[in-house]
Amino acid sequence: MRERIGIALKSAQEEGDKRRCATLRLIQTAVKDREASARDNGKDGVGDSDVIEILQKMISQRVTSADEFETSGQLDLAEQERVEQEIIREFLPVQLTEDEMRTLCEATVKDIEAHGLRDIGRCMSELKSRYPGKMDFVQASCLVKDMLRTEGNGHHQQQGADETPKG
Repeated sequence: MRERIGIALKSAQEEGDKRRCATLRLIQTAVKDREASARDNGKDGVGDSDVIEILQKMISQRVTSADEFETSGQLDLAEQERVEQEIIREFLPVQLTEDEMRTLCEATVKDIEAHGLRDIGRCMSELKSRYPGKMDFVQASCLVKDMLRTEGNGHHQQQGADETPKG
């Protein structure tokens, strides 16, 4: 993954795309910082899953910044943040659609026999281990919460409708 980022940076430099170069350099710096921190803590460095986590955090920061800029009327800065988001997204695995995500969340809730809001943490941990970088975990958390809230009230929909809620 780091190699792809490096190749993309060289290409952006050749094309003279300053915004893309700056964003790709930010990615490289964030990865190098995480790597240095990992080595300081006795680890060998960072893997692709760590890079994915870094990229997701960078996107999240830009979403927040874009919203803040838009609210304050700084539309040009909001647009810059959105452009950076798209550049960063290029290096993430293909994201699941909302329908795919809902199906996987339902399957996970059923697989780990989650029954109520107290099981959100277990569900999210399982989703993150099964589908690293492939879904928006904030959105997934909302879906799981809705499913478990329904389950906890004894009105479980679709799968498991014949189960007795525990809790």
